[in-house]
Amino acid sequence: MVSLVEYAERHPKLTDAVIVLSLLGGAAVGANLFGPGDSRPQNVWVAEVVTGIACLVLFQGRERPRGTVVVSTVCAVVTGGLGFILSPLLLAPLMVALYWLAATTDSRTTWAYGGTATVLAVAAAIGADLDEMVALRAIGPALWLLLPLAMGSKVRLRHAWLEAVQARAEHAERTREEEARLRVTEERLRIARDLHDIVAHHMAVANAQAGTAAHLLESNPALTKRLLNDLKATTSSVMLELRDTVGVLRRIGPDTDSLEPAPGLAQLPGLLEVCRSAGLTVSLEIEGEPQHLPAGVDLTAYRIIQEALTNATKHSASAAASLRLCYSSTRLTITVTNDRRTSDQPTRNAHGYGIIGMRERANAVGGHLRAGESGGVGFEVVTALPLRPHAPASHPVAEKTTP
Repeated sequence: MVSLVEYAERHPKLTDAVIVLSLLGGAAVGANLFGPGDSRPQNVWVAEVVTGIACLVLFQGRERPRGTVVVSTVCAVVTGGLGFILSPLLLAPLMVALYWLAATTDSRTTWAYGGTATVLAVAAAIGADLDEMVALRAIGPALWLLLPLAMGSKVRLRHAWLEAVQARAEHAERTREEEARLRVTEERLRIARDLHDIVAHHMAVANAQAGTAAHLLESNPALTKRLLNDLKATTSSVMLELRDTVGVLRRIGPDTDSLEPAPGLAQLPGLLEVCRSAGLTVSLEIEGEPQHLPAGVDLTAYRIIQEALTNATKHSASAAASLRLCYSSTRLTITVTNDRRTSDQPTRNAHGYGIIGMRERANAVGGHLRAGESGGVGFEVVTALPLRPHAPASHPVAEKTTP
């Protein structure tokens, strides 16, 4: 059921008409009131006409509150000047006008116009007869006129508060939408990095295996057959990883029990074996006591090693690379080093997605990565990752150019 306040807000013109009719009736009664011992004022019809004008002008109270207050004040002063008692019935039109003024304008305008109207109305109520009842004649009209000013100011402040709350809610909604879009973008970047790592690594290995098999096809059939079997396993592996990655995008429900665990350093022996089958000899050195890594750091370490060895498979001059894992009390340092072909330019792929992806992965877990020249003819990738969860590094170490 619609409340009276809601109905009045939905039908303002009808509400104003009811108010004006009620005030006209009250003004007719108020013009015929006189105090004990006082004579009935003359020209009652003049007071009724003047008060009627003050009531009718209230139809413009919402749109033109200042002009309405001015007209209502003049009518009240004229009525008081004719000798009529400015009771609440005669002051009612001015009270309504002051309410709309306070509810629709700022505080400075409200109290400037409202204060002036109150002073003039009180002066008209006191008149020229300064007897012992002057205070009583002044206090009553003053309080009746200050009341709508206070009530209108309260309504205006409440509306301002509601608008502020609504604005904050709309801002929060926009912020949530922007955050959701940002999360979608970050997830797309993460999936793009994973796809790049999967495809780049396995395709580089598959290309090396296919090239070696073609070269040894006639001279060493047995080795060629083994390389082709390894090539089959490599392509099967990339298809499985692609299926799992794309399956994450297709998955609707929260059930992820069927997904394989994310790769980590536990799968490092298999990764090295795949690289060796592609013709890249990798030497592994571990310093310090291996420690348990957080899931994000473990995945980051695996993907960085995978990408670095993929680059070594493509660019190593001696088909050899070294991998060094150094565990300290606070971080894991990964170093991948390989010789570079003399034909490779120092600035080749300086902004390639492989190095960028490794750098972003390291920064995302609070580490940093450096990639550049090593010993003049070699290339080195050095990554330092924290052993505990950490905020992303805000100022990563500057990297050198990569081949």
